[in-house]
Amino acid sequence: MKKKFKIEVDCANCAAKMEEAVKKVPGVVDATVSFMTQKLAVEAEDGRFDAIMQDVVKACKKVEPDCEIYLK
Repeated sequence: MKKKFKIEVDCANCAAKMEEAVKKVPGVVDATVSFMTQKLAVEAEDGRFDAIMQDVVKACKKVEPDCEIYLK
């Protein structure tokens, strides 16, 4: 399953670090974080997608604590 989410990220460097962190989350097949479009695209296992997204949010907050990811 692949979904896109709106994300608020402050700089391109942070976006790159977030992308690397998200790709390391177990269950994530691929991910991109775009600073220019403020979008997060995640491809992950269908059955555990919601649980994986909670780990994705945690990984992003470790890089930039004040980032926002709009899951709904």
